[in-house]
Amino acid sequence: MTLTGHQFIAGREAAPHGHLFHAFNPATGEQLEPVFGDATHAEADEALQAAESVFDTLRLATPETRAALLDAIADEITALGDALLERAHAETALPMARLTGERGRAIGQCKLFAALIREGSWADPRVDHALPDRQPLPKPDVRRVMMPIGPVVIFGASNFPFAIGVVGTDTVCALAAGCPVVVKGHPAHPGTCEMLTRAVLAALHKVGLPAGCFSLLHGKGNDIGITLVKHPLTQAVGFTGSMRGGRALMDVAAARPHPIPVYAEMGSVNPVFVLPGALKERASKVAEAYIGSVTMGVGQFCTNPAVVLGIQGEDLKQFTTDAAALAAKVAPQTMLHSGICAAYDAGTAVWQTVDGIELVAQSEAPAAANASQAACRIFTTTIDVLESNPELRREVFGPCSIITRCATLEDMVRYANGLEGQLTATIHGTEDDLRDFAPLVRALEKKVGRLIFNGFPTGIEVCPSMHHGGPYPAASHSFFTSIGTASIYRFVRPISYQGFPEAALPELLQDANPRGAMRIVDGELKR
Repeated sequence: MTLTGHQFIAGREAAPHGHLFHAFNPATGEQLEPVFGDATHAEADEALQAAESVFDTLRLATPETRAALLDAIADEITALGDALLERAHAETALPMARLTGERGRAIGQCKLFAALIREGSWADPRVDHALPDRQPLPKPDVRRVMMPIGPVVIFGASNFPFAIGVVGTDTVCALAAGCPVVVKGHPAHPGTCEMLTRAVLAALHKVGLPAGCFSLLHGKGNDIGITLVKHPLTQAVGFTGSMRGGRALMDVAAARPHPIPVYAEMGSVNPVFVLPGALKERASKVAEAYIGSVTMGVGQFCTNPAVVLGIQGEDLKQFTTDAAALAAKVAPQTMLHSGICAAYDAGTAVWQTVDGIELVAQSEAPAAANASQAACRIFTTTIDVLESNPELRREVFGPCSIITRCATLEDMVRYANGLEGQLTATIHGTEDDLRDFAPLVRALEKKVGRLIFNGFPTGIEVCPSMHHGGPYPAASHSFFTSIGTASIYRFVRPISYQGFPEAALPELLQDANPRGAMRIVDGELKR
């Protein structure tokens, strides 16, 4: 496939113009062709006008047609072959094995949502039959189901070019729900974005849906993203990225004459509590898994375990010694782009200026020159220092973490109660620990979206039970997830039909229930 650098606006390609930019290979600094350009306000308007014009076509398409679209997208991604992996590798420096697995996740997500909408229960259909003879007033026939909200704007993430990008969960679940999508491509991997866009457009053509269901706009800066969020036809926004970026979009959306939701996933420090039973039984094994989690993907995950807390003593000392030895052996690795690497070095440099924090381990091997490489860095401190220095409680994106010494359970509970919202928290321990430290569990339940026992938060399972979100500022709304099948609820709303004849109702609300979806009928859950 020859890349063009074009904008893709409802099937129309627009050559790059205005402010131009290139992608760069973060491992070598090499400038990659072709040139890309910032989309204009007029192109944003064209994309959203096109999306609105085809909204009824997409939302009224049968579930089978939309499911076939998702299956076709999966097939078209597969058909891109190694060329897709090679371009993504050149633009992100992510290892080929990692990209191969992530491509499989993106394909799997397409098939997961295809199965979801074919079955239909996700739409939460509810039927309450009329009771015309009820006294003192008759009861009307009322039926409720979820319906799509309209054009959705998606911002692709830098660290998951496939699974949280052009064909990531946000796009796939929006299309599954029946919402046209306009993607703001990530400027760090625009060539990958173009290849995946061509796959989506080919799939739309294959199943006979209009090209206006999907557009891709490029932009190096913030202007085009803000334009898309402000546009009156945009009905919701999906975003994965930094706190600063997500909050900026939330503020723009809230200031519109008609505010819209921004479903922003913005990261966290993901604290890990290693309780006495775990330290006594398996400190070395937990340390090994911990360093593996910290360094996975060069620490470029929103679920990176940035803080570990344990009760001070010989067992925690052994855990720290083991973790430090393992961290020293981790070679520096190339990050997604030079800006992320510079921010990582700056963030860990700030940590080292704090009185009472110690750098106990760093990758022994030197970082390669001009390769945007990050060394693993492990620090230690006390709970008092951690709590009294706000800079230690902010996410630093990369392979770093702080092991923190606590004196008592009360120290841990106080820290947990003082946390801002987090995506995850992790407890390593025994069943006795869970009983003895029950107040800690109760405190964490109020602060996180996912609570993990004897595992680590990196490596998210894509499944119906997954909740990837959390109280603000981990996410903009704690009810919604950006991963798993429940993510579809961000782009739908409930509608009730009262007194409608059977033939005029959506299929899921008809008494025959031809798809056999689970429904609440007169208060009873049944098929």
